[in-house]
Amino acid sequence: MSRTPNNYVIPMVVENEGRVERSYDIYSRLLKDRIIFIGTPIDDQVANIVIAQLLFLQMQDPKKDINLYINSPGGSVTAGLAIYDTMQFVTCDVNTYCMGIAASMGAVLLTAGTKGKRYALPNSHVMIHQVSGGAQGTASDVERTVEFMYRLKKRLNLILSKHTGKPVEQVDRDADRDNYMTGEEAAAYGLVDKVLDNKKDFTPASLELVKENPPTA
Repeated sequence: MSRTPNNYVIPMVVENEGRVERSYDIYSRLLKDRIIFIGTPIDDQVANIVIAQLLFLQMQDPKKDINLYINSPGGSVTAGLAIYDTMQFVTCDVNTYCMGIAASMGAVLLTAGTKGKRYALPNSHVMIHQVSGGAQGTASDVERTVEFMYRLKKRLNLILSKHTGKPVEQVDRDADRDNYMTGEEAAAYGLVDKVLDNKKDFTPASLELVKENPPTA
């Protein structure tokens, strides 16, 4: 077992490959199946890890889908935008899945997946809102920070408008306060394409992962 900085235990998986026995932490094993998790608040460290995983999978096979699972309350806008830009940069389709909640920057990354391949699980929720933060220092410093926050707000609204098909003016109104949506409401809004009710609703790409890597005793 290994542990995260928050002292969570990360399970280890042992696999037999011929005469060689290999052990992986669960996330590294899932990465072999082109699965990436964002299951924490988003900061620079999380962003760097996710970006590295995206680039690695792009290098490994530039045409094969990547599956990004999100259960995150959001976090740093600049860190989230770094992940967003990388998702748009890679040539692989990036399938996104909301489990639990995709809030704030988590919602932006969810809707940034490949059109037609953005999903929510039945009891998941999506939340969009405007940029929040704080500033301190001289009056001039505070003024510049507020101006930067307004630029970020405008940029995020443009991104949400692009991926949902909603007019940016509507996004600006809808994201003015915390706006929570069920999976069905997120699909109606255009943040996701479909709510997955059961395994039969999984995408062909997800099913292919199981076929290529069947469970072993």
